[in-house]
Amino acid sequence: MNVAATLRAAAEIRRLTIQAMASFGAGHIGGAMSVCDLLAVLYTDVLDVDPADPGRLDRDWVVLSKGHAGPALYAALAQRGFFDVAELATLNADGTRLPSHCDRLNTPGVDISTGSLGQGISLATGVALGKQMQGVGGRVFAIVGDGELQEGQNWEAVQFIAHRSVGNLTIIVDENMRQLDDFVENICRPFSLHEKFAAFGLPVVEADGHDVVAIYDALATAMAEPGTAVVILSTEKGHGCSFAEFDGYNHYMTITPEMADQADAEVDRRLEAQLEAIDG
Repeated sequence: MNVAATLRAAAEIRRLTIQAMASFGAGHIGGAMSVCDLLAVLYTDVLDVDPADPGRLDRDWVVLSKGHAGPALYAALAQRGFFDVAELATLNADGTRLPSHCDRLNTPGVDISTGSLGQGISLATGVALGKQMQGVGGRVFAIVGDGELQEGQNWEAVQFIAHRSVGNLTIIVDENMRQLDDFVENICRPFSLHEKFAAFGLPVVEADGHDVVAIYDALATAMAEPGTAVVILSTEKGHGCSFAEFDGYNHYMTITPEMADQADAEVDRRLEAQLEAIDG
């Protein structure tokens, strides 16, 4: 990977996501910010996708189970060339192709409609198994939140994955320790996600979800496994946007143009520091 290019992509995805939400006046800022680094690695270094042919059968698929982070996915797709970056300013507007939660019928590059939390692993499993049965190439990446892993359907899907030896699937957990209105630990104690996935025989890799090199290495390790593997990324809800980096309610926030401009400047400063660190 070109680390500098991926860092720049992550910064741009953050910038575009914040500005899109500011255009609407509000958004699910916390959970969107926590996956920006992951999306940069996927769309810059990992995925086999083609903006000119988004429906290609043997492409890689992304299932954003935590669909409220859709604006970050839209930013990544726009940056990759699936549609014009200017369209991000229509987020949630009447007639937009960019609704709050992902809709495959509206947005180029969105593979699966999501937003009903807890269903993404099941959907991704169906796609992966279909590819496997039909001999169609391409890998499926399911991005799930730690809060939605309280839903029992996830573990039914994992049991099915293990039973059917489903390959070509990578489950990525955005473990930001928060859900809608409190810490996951306070809502319904998750215990060890690593141990829970491992109990079904799935290999598990853990990494810092805001270190693009660590994310890339973890994905490479998981993809080298013959069957489904799990990557658990330790993240911070709201990461990279100081007005959303706090212990209070940051799931959905009002965002003014002034807040967005301040965040843009912060993103630039952090990127400059990151680039200096890898150069020095």
